[in-house]
Amino acid sequence: MRYRPACAYIDLNALRHNLSVIKSKAPESKILAVVKANGYGHGINRVARQLAQADGFGVASIDEAMVLRQQGFLHRILLLEGLFSESELPVIAQHRLDIVVHSFYQLDWLLNFDCDCKLNVWIKIDSGMHRLGFSPEEFPQVVEELKAVDNRYRLFTISHFACADENTPEGRAFTHKQLDCFYDLTDALDYPRSIANSAGILYYPQSQFDWVRPGIMLYGAGADPESNLPLKPVMRLESKVQSIRWIDAGEPVGYGNTWTASRKSLIGVVAIGYGDGYPRHARHGTPVLINDHRMPLVGRVSMDMITVDLTDFEGEVEVGDTAVLWGDARLGVDEVAECSGTIGYELLCGITKRVAKIEC
Repeated sequence: MRYRPACAYIDLNALRHNLSVIKSKAPESKILAVVKANGYGHGINRVARQLAQADGFGVASIDEAMVLRQQGFLHRILLLEGLFSESELPVIAQHRLDIVVHSFYQLDWLLNFDCDCKLNVWIKIDSGMHRLGFSPEEFPQVVEELKAVDNRYRLFTISHFACADENTPEGRAFTHKQLDCFYDLTDALDYPRSIANSAGILYYPQSQFDWVRPGIMLYGAGADPESNLPLKPVMRLESKVQSIRWIDAGEPVGYGNTWTASRKSLIGVVAIGYGDGYPRHARHGTPVLINDHRMPLVGRVSMDMITVDLTDFEGEVEVGDTAVLWGDARLGVDEVAECSGTIGYELLCGITKRVAKIEC
């Protein structure tokens, strides 16, 4: 039995719809659906079931891959962070996992591993993000070492955009710089290529190559509203109004007295807080959707509750009414994230275990 009203509804049809949109945007590429971090907070198994028409899955590490294999998924599964330990190699071979190699210590482990089967190895290039990957100067050496034993490996090349989602002159220039670097290093090689993440798929069609790796857009977030891309939000976070009361002008609300009523105000309390994954740093005015009205958050977010100014909607809200925190066409997770100084990825991944996830 569920008592606490905070819940996250997971729209399974929206997942399938978003995958079809991505296929239409990158019709010549295979799709590696990124389901790491528990399917961006949506539940890795339920997400993978709805994305079974993808050509493969991207995960962070072997433990996530094993969850999928144990559920019977036979798809290509790529370990995007590669190996954390040499001892993982037998498991990778046994379960036919693809691996990213981004460092020489991983390369040494791989070259010293005796395996009867052919492994799929994705050589990661640091095209400018400077997080993981071989430098452009190192890359030819890595290719030569793997080619010397090419009967043991199928080779792919991969890189990652740093700011393809930033629609600024600087962001566009840097993305083109990365793309040129990747193209120059890989164009003469007969290996499948992948660099396009969600933003690359959306804004840089020339980056789509053989494989694309959609992440956030699968979950209906991360796209510029002006793109008019028909993505649907997958997670709808809701709770209930649990209290309504009037306070006088000059009275504060919440911890730290960070907000004070400038007039006699009707304050509603909604049963959700940072203990559920709602962002503590959501600023005053962050919209909350109640009975089709966008109402402003006031006061500091607490562990279990937020407070909302209902004054302009007196008589239109009652205790027990549903409050939508994000996941509606009128209130997306990216807007709430912007009001909180973060990104939609963090909010989706941050929903805590005490919030029920309900498939719909």
